[in-house]
Amino acid sequence: MKKITKAIIPAAGLGTRMLPISHAVPKEMLPIVDLPAVYYLVEEAAKSGITDILIITNRDKDAMESFFDLSIEYEKALSAKGKIKEVERLHEIANMANVYFLRQKETKGLGHAVGRARSFVGDEPFVVLYGDDVIFSETPVCRQMMDVYEKYGKSVVGVKPVTPEQLTKYSSLKVENVDGEKNVTFCTDMIEKPKPGEEFSNLSILGRVLLTPDVFDIIDALEPGAGGEYQLTDAMKKMARNGGVYALEFEGDRYDLGSKFGLLKANVIKGLTHPETKDELREFIKELAKTL
Repeated sequence: MKKITKAIIPAAGLGTRMLPISHAVPKEMLPIVDLPAVYYLVEEAAKSGITDILIITNRDKDAMESFFDLSIEYEKALSAKGKIKEVERLHEIANMANVYFLRQKETKGLGHAVGRARSFVGDEPFVVLYGDDVIFSETPVCRQMMDVYEKYGKSVVGVKPVTPEQLTKYSSLKVENVDGEKNVTFCTDMIEKPKPGEEFSNLSILGRVLLTPDVFDIIDALEPGAGGEYQLTDAMKKMARNGGVYALEFEGDRYDLGSKFGLLKANVIKGLTHPETKDELREFIKELAKTL
């Protein structure tokens, strides 16, 4: 069984739900306290043991490349002021993993974006971290999925129970229990954006999947699906029907950073643990709550 060392982060979407700011700033670069959203995805992968990460971008998203690079200007300015810890932090971010970038020249869906990474992945299993989904957890979700893969040797999808309203926006999985497992089930079918009555269960894929390289042949043969795009869920559905995939109900709290409220929630949660903001923010929330 090959060791998983590669991850893909599709981040080519326009971020229309975050307009007007996303017109000028990539939604993946919107801050959670003092770090951009995409940082948390790269950090999760790196902490899971992944060494090589490919971020799929499009035009006007060069800020992501700059963030994971070193800035000579900032380093000189900070060093001149004796701010050595800040310099070390910038180096730490730049050296978390080998981060590469590839443009998806046409936005044709998540399946198409992942398909663009075929030469990067080769014949190895790999993790996909959806660009809109930041997950705060004790054990990185990528690591949780890798543990399941190492046990069963099949693709793994990260899932959570969702509301009926959310199911129509995400996906629904047909699963069966696995002996001896509490949070792992076996998935034999799934549907993207089901209409009411079409759903299999309340389990939906939320932001993380681990795939074996045979998915690329399936992606190449895909027809446009929901929204006229090439859906990664359609490729995973064929994998589920033709041999099954494992579904992991992962530990962690997921925040949809494609939505304004999701970004606000993530900022509050991180703000309450950040050493520079936690005390003042806690007191502010307590006082604010008295007026609501």
